[in-house]
Amino acid sequence: MLHSKTFVKKTRGGKVNKQVREHYLRDDIYCGAPICKVCDSSTARLSPSASTILIVDTNVVLNQIDLLENPAIDDVVMLSIVLEEVKNKNMGVYNRVRALCSNSLRRFFVFANEHHKDTFVKEMNKESKNDRNDREKAFSNFPVLTSKSIELAIRVAAQWYQTHLGGATHVLLITNDRENKRKAIEEGISAETIESYVKSLDRPELLDLLVQPTSEDVNMVEVEDLRPSKRKIMYTEHKPMSEITSGLHRGIYHQGKLRVNRYNPFEAYVGSESIGDEIIIYGRTNMNRAFDGDIVAVELLPQDQWHEEKSLSIAEEEDEDEDVHLVPSSTDDAPRTTSLVQGSAGDLNFASSHPSGRVIGIIKRNWHSYCGSLEPMPMPAGSGGTAHALFVSKDRRIPKIRIHTRQLENLLDKRIIVAVDSWDRLSRHPSGHYVRTIGEIGDTCNLKQEIGGRDTESEVVLIENDINSRPFSSQVLACLPPLPWSVSSGDLANPIRQDLRNLRVFSVDPPGCKDIDDALHCTSLPNGNFEVGVHIADVTNFVHPGTPIDDEAAERGTSVYLVERRIDMLPKPLTEGCYQGEQRSLAIHWVHIFTDGIVNFADVRIEQEMTPDAEIISKRYTKSVIKSCAALSYIEAQARMDDSRLMDPLTTDLRNMNALAKIMRLRRIERGALTLASAEVKFQIDTETHDPLDIGMYQIREANQMVEEFMLAANVSVAGKILEDFPLCSLLRRHPTPTREMLEPFLRTAAAVGLNLDASSSKALADSLDRAVGDDPYFNKLIRILATRCMTQAVYFCSGDLSPPEYHHYGLAAPLYTHFTSPIRRYADIIVHRLLAASLGICKLPPIFQDRPQLTSVADNLNYRHRNAQMAGRASVELHTLIYFRKRYGIEGPVYLTTRSEKGGGEWFVDEQQQKIRKMDGSLSYTVLQTVKIHMEVVEPQPNRPKLQLMLI
Repeated sequence: MLHSKTFVKKTRGGKVNKQVREHYLRDDIYCGAPICKVCDSSTARLSPSASTILIVDTNVVLNQIDLLENPAIDDVVMLSIVLEEVKNKNMGVYNRVRALCSNSLRRFFVFANEHHKDTFVKEMNKESKNDRNDREKAFSNFPVLTSKSIELAIRVAAQWYQTHLGGATHVLLITNDRENKRKAIEEGISAETIESYVKSLDRPELLDLLVQPTSEDVNMVEVEDLRPSKRKIMYTEHKPMSEITSGLHRGIYHQGKLRVNRYNPFEAYVGSESIGDEIIIYGRTNMNRAFDGDIVAVELLPQDQWHEEKSLSIAEEEDEDEDVHLVPSSTDDAPRTTSLVQGSAGDLNFASSHPSGRVIGIIKRNWHSYCGSLEPMPMPAGSGGTAHALFVSKDRRIPKIRIHTRQLENLLDKRIIVAVDSWDRLSRHPSGHYVRTIGEIGDTCNLKQEIGGRDTESEVVLIENDINSRPFSSQVLACLPPLPWSVSSGDLANPIRQDLRNLRVFSVDPPGCKDIDDALHCTSLPNGNFEVGVHIADVTNFVHPGTPIDDEAAERGTSVYLVERRIDMLPKPLTEGCYQGEQRSLAIHWVHIFTDGIVNFADVRIEQEMTPDAEIISKRYTKSVIKSCAALSYIEAQARMDDSRLMDPLTTDLRNMNALAKIMRLRRIERGALTLASAEVKFQIDTETHDPLDIGMYQIREANQMVEEFMLAANVSVAGKILEDFPLCSLLRRHPTPTREMLEPFLRTAAAVGLNLDASSSKALADSLDRAVGDDPYFNKLIRILATRCMTQAVYFCSGDLSPPEYHHYGLAAPLYTHFTSPIRRYADIIVHRLLAASLGICKLPPIFQDRPQLTSVADNLNYRHRNAQMAGRASVELHTLIYFRKRYGIEGPVYLTTRSEKGGGEWFVDEQQQKIRKMDGSLSYTVLQTVKIHMEVVEPQPNRPKLQLMLI
């Protein structure tokens, strides 16, 4: 059956178009219940013994997703109209619901009520002004159902299920909307609130998962025990969005993302484009219930208050409930240069040079689930009742969260996850609810780390950084090629894929690396030039657009590397698949690489003819089949190049390639590419317990730099190729030039130790860094580490979103750059592979490249996932450093001058210009970058929050 509706729609250009919406209705859409006598039971997803089938409305899904994910809640019908509205309102919740519906172990069934002839709501309610505004802002092609129409459609579907199943099972509509529940009951539909239903299950622990209802819901719950009239107002009321919007337009308010200082949780920063500077927010009162990552509206304080704070101190964990002001120190991961040496006991005299402000409204919340533990407290008298407890996140930037729990005794010694529900201006703390238990708290402080505790803390790292470590679904695994896989005769006969098995191809990677996706070859030509090939795994041969495996890779974005394990973007059969060939069983990459022996594999190749001076004569891009002759580690490759006795062809290829790489590297540096540094550490891990056995600095060899140079060159080359053919939809990577404000603290620090650094360009800065040497061999690396902290983040972007001058990569001094060389661990590279294949005429460009907003959204997710992967890796290093603390390399953090227990600590004065800190009585002084001795100790100033404390001795 065809249902059509005609309507008019105004375009962005102001024209009015007449459009007809055709909606196909069917009578063969099954209900999903195995007890049904009418529908095909082979499609059933619900339990055959279900006593109750639940139909949930949109707000229940949006607000109670933590409860729905609990295995105790099953036999749920998810209406397609509800899924669509959830998708429009919260993509994160939508993805979680889709995961539930696709999980074969859960009984969730998606019913296409909008396409069933008996459940389709024909008449749409008249749109309100707000509904119309929302639709026009979203540039919707068709009018959307109003909230009243959606409620009606949900009730119609519930009524149909009751009639359709004929009383064989109880159909229950779950809604917290008072009016919707009243209408449902009047219409003969069984309906309950979510709280009422959970109570009927006689599972008290499930009540902990409930989000507290809002004032519009059926059952109101007081946020605090005190009556509102008796409660003190803790925070000012947030401005309504209409007033915020008006204030932003008039320049009265300023919008930006709030970033809370990692070391000082009562200090935050809001980067404002409208004033071109950071606005500092001092104290929780001025933060006004904003969380780290919230998009906020800020009002500047009067300028005479910007320098008001003269006596400032660093907060310890026990200060968390005090609204104190702290030394401004960090906008991101590390302290500002002005406070690399920080105090904890005395006061520091400091005058802020940045504008100060206060949050007057929240534009977009960044609430999510947080990991931590409950603050220790005595057990209340009696048992079985609800207890109030304060949750303390492991992330100090997050304020304590008040929860209600019926299982306090079982949670006090556990790492748990808590979600935030609300933050009333009458409450010092936000309110939230318990989600789940991760495990026993790890005893990192006493180095008696049980395996369960260590695994718990590693899980916390993943959760805190929103890393998806769940096993791949059956739908994803079904996309894998049959194993064992090998190059077929059809692959060899395919005209788009060249047979290059005669080439001497090799790979060079870190020791023990299994997710290998690149290889090289370097052949001497009769004319004295070299044919150099960069071979990259042809991942897109197996990961096709729009498939479950592609969707999963796009959502994960990147592989995540922890100290003790790797979280893959793609299933291991693709990254570490097996190939049986030449009577040897080899562990290989499915399409490209190996651990030893000779195997066949397919790849995407960039081949260049280069002169001995590393000048490129010509280049070619092809798909091919190649045969490898060796898989070398960096150590093995370096040993071959250094051993003058070895003159075999493979070693000669390595030396030739290394000679070319040195020239390329020097030329790149001469153009202004920066050689920066980070404090990288490498752990030796026990293969059975996964505990750290040893720790040391990561060593960079010429072999590392050789591979890096050719991978960089390949990425630059592909960026130019895809942009030439697809100027509006290429995925590129840029590194914005740091602003003078970002570089200023670093330049002041350098000047304080006698270095006059020139940061007028990347070339000038690179040359200055080369000259920054001292008596300490580590000095230059320290300067480069500090320079790294001043840089902006490199990000992915769609070429059509920016102008060509903005494509520039500052760190590499390259006008164009992208990621192409690691497709098994970065989804950005998969996108670029598809662009290159289309550029070469091998295949058509997938539809997503015609939808620039969607492509921009993909780029944003890749940036988010890349950042989270970096943070998870760092957190993993911090965790294992706590476990193994007798030797420390590359460890960083605030250095405390005195402890709170010390008497007569005295005041300390910070001289920003000279980058010095000294006691007011002149008895002691220290200069930034001065070599000092410190005492290092794992301490636990607040229960369940161990940290590495650095104390000046």
